[in-house]
Amino acid sequence: MPITVVGLDGDDTLWHNETRFNVTQGELRDLLRRHVPDADVDAHLAETEMKNLGVYGYGVKAFTLSMIETAIQLTHGKIPASDLEVILGWGKRMLMEPTELLDGVEAALGDLGKRYDLLLITKGDLFDQESKLARSGLAGLFLGVEIVSEKNVDSYRRILKRRGIKPQEFVMVGNSLRSDVAPVLGVGARAVHIPYHVTWHHEHVPEESLPREGWHRVDRITELSRALEKL
Repeated sequence: MPITVVGLDGDDTLWHNETRFNVTQGELRDLLRRHVPDADVDAHLAETEMKNLGVYGYGVKAFTLSMIETAIQLTHGKIPASDLEVILGWGKRMLMEPTELLDGVEAALGDLGKRYDLLLITKGDLFDQESKLARSGLAGLFLGVEIVSEKNVDSYRRILKRRGIKPQEFVMVGNSLRSDVAPVLGVGARAVHIPYHVTWHHEHVPEESLPREGWHRVDRITELSRALEKL
């Protein structure tokens, strides 16, 4: 069955995202090491984020709350309120930053939209994702937008069922094997992986755990059209 609908991830597939988290995490590391020089800030923050996923979900707000919790715990509650205010400021800065598209995205979507129905399927905080899409200038290129709290087999199956899309005619495109490839193959659809140069540790899965068939990898979105033809 030919592909008729292409789903696209937003963060680190259409626009830069993870690099901003890395920059802010570096700032947190520098700030906290002034109070606790030997602390493993990265490891503690990662553990805190994983613990809080079920409470806060994904996105900048969740990240900011986990940074604050990490700061309080590593300093045993002695971190000054002025430093907590600095951390809050980083979160607000991240939420208000312009949406910076990856190279070639606008032209690639314009071309794909002539042959396929395009859906944006992304996860995270609703307000943040809607805001990034609005600032991207890409909203008019999508037939629909799906913002979910988690990308798994059930969420993809619900999206396809609600929109009357057969798995055999759907392909998902994204930078995460965990969120954009594995669960899509699980519903019987196909996927294209476009790696980003930085990937959050939570999104890593062993490539050998994935089926060999049903998905393809390209280096950049400008190669997507040819990959879809192969699929």
